[in-house]
Amino acid sequence: MNLINKEVTHKRFGKGSVVKHNDSFIEIHFATENKKFVFPDAFGEHLKLQDKSAANSLEKIIQKQELEREKAEQEKEEEKDRQRKEQQLRLEYEKLMKNHKLHPASQIVFWCDVEELSKIFTEWKVFTGVIKNGNNKGKPNKPTRIYPNSVCLLTARDSSMPEKDRRILGVYMVNEDFIGKFCEDGYIPAHSEYRLQLTEQESDRMFFWKYYLNEKSPHKMTWNTGKYRYFDNIWMAQMLLDIVSLKSDIQERELAQNFFEYFCRMNQIREEELPEPNGALMRV
Repeated sequence: MNLINKEVTHKRFGKGSVVKHNDSFIEIHFATENKKFVFPDAFGEHLKLQDKSAANSLEKIIQKQELEREKAEQEKEEEKDRQRKEQQLRLEYEKLMKNHKLHPASQIVFWCDVEELSKIFTEWKVFTGVIKNGNNKGKPNKPTRIYPNSVCLLTARDSSMPEKDRRILGVYMVNEDFIGKFCEDGYIPAHSEYRLQLTEQESDRMFFWKYYLNEKSPHKMTWNTGKYRYFDNIWMAQMLLDIVSLKSDIQERELAQNFFEYFCRMNQIREEELPEPNGALMRV
């Protein structure tokens, strides 16, 4: 707005007129000298416009700026609060990881429906499903055994095929700061680097039941209920090693090899001590 030549009154300097102003300051000519003031802040306490129309317009500008300042302060406080919560979670995470003992079966395998696979491999996260009964019915499952040493294994089978033909379609390490007991939305996000999607030809050579078995019924290959189940760290290492051998592309093979080495390091597994796969399919 243009305030040049507009008359103003100052509590101390009396009457004057505007000679200059911009978004930051305003200069007023009084009887004996010119004075500069912060604009528009000075009008809130020290200066008053004589022109009522201009004063009303200026009041709207001041109110708008005040709202913007309040919003900025609120956002600043919210950011501080977010950082405090983040720091608290980080401390809890560090404490938990310091005392964390590796579980021998902290890997998780998912039964994936065909329609969800595209989304999983695009967003690189998988949903654990919801609790079916009890007080927490309808809430997402918490993958409590999952830590940064865990892998999400993605499997599927054609509805016309028997369970023994379940294929491995992809794998990923969980995000390096993910802890299942803190998971509220049921989604397990992937590590930014260690993630692999198998080609159709590769999947046709990666049978899930070659590695996995039910200890109580080692000769049976059944997956009756549930979207996921936990399984042995050693079995996961066997799968990753075989995936490395499948990769013909140099870059993908290198990624798979790095993935395998990182997994073994996180799970304290020595490659030279890794046994041959001995899942249910190998016992038929």
